[in-house]
Amino acid sequence: MNVVSFYRFLELPDPPGFRDRLQAVCQEQGLLGTILVAVEGFNGTLAGSEGAIRSVFAWLENELSLPVPIEGRWTHASDAPFRRMRVKVKQEIVTLGRTDILPHQKTGTYVAPADWNALLDDPNVLVIDTRNRYEVEVGTFPRSIDPGTDSFRQFPDFARELAAASKDRPLAMFCTGGIRCEKATALMLELGFDEVYHLQGGVLRYLQEMPPEDSRWDGECFVFDKRVAVDRDLAEGGYVQCHACRRPLSTEDLAAAAYREGVSCPHCIDELDDDRAARLEERRRQVDLASRRGEKHIGPRDS
Repeated sequence: MNVVSFYRFLELPDPPGFRDRLQAVCQEQGLLGTILVAVEGFNGTLAGSEGAIRSVFAWLENELSLPVPIEGRWTHASDAPFRRMRVKVKQEIVTLGRTDILPHQKTGTYVAPADWNALLDDPNVLVIDTRNRYEVEVGTFPRSIDPGTDSFRQFPDFARELAAASKDRPLAMFCTGGIRCEKATALMLELGFDEVYHLQGGVLRYLQEMPPEDSRWDGECFVFDKRVAVDRDLAEGGYVQCHACRRPLSTEDLAAAAYREGVSCPHCIDELDDDRAARLEERRRQVDLASRRGEKHIGPRDS
């Protein structure tokens, strides 16, 4: 099954109306996934046939009179990574907490994957991983700086501290599919950085285009669907996700005493109160029973 992530920053005057039309088009094409729409544009991931996905891209390009075709980051999954098709209206298509930052008006310089390694090799360039700490733990580029965030909303705090200390340094920024680093470069320009670059298409496009012998990527790449992570070949990786805290878990995490399937992991065991642990344990038991009966558990997910 084809899985493609895509986005576009632009001025979208009627997000609710656009949401309804886009939802209908995606359902007509039999697609699964999630698309966020806001006044700043759209951001989504779709799963299905290549023809159906390209039909949605063509509809978007026509509906919005896009001057440049949509460029997706294509991967594959053995099973559907989403359960339904949802188009949702949000304040931002990627939540920085700054609705005034508008990348379609001003952003950093795109760098193609073929030219990215040159920035990694330049000791004067600060390489910034704009993703969250749990994503960085799964894989990243050598020499990159981890902002130590748990959500992108925390990135502006890191950005202000960096601007106070290193405003004269060139920046090379990256993320999974390009959207967070693109918005982050707009923020960095506002904070006074003059030379700001971002990896076009993100890590997914880099892995797709860079020959394995030239790739600098170390580890796997976290993705926000049921696959959890993809490897250098963009195939489903070796991580699973903790049901309680949603963090990616390695084979070492799964072997730890703190790991209880469906209940806890080494990352969240100290954060889990008795009441929530009991609810998660009961849900795990219900899933187990449904599986033994050959059924799918459809009860509410604890959060």
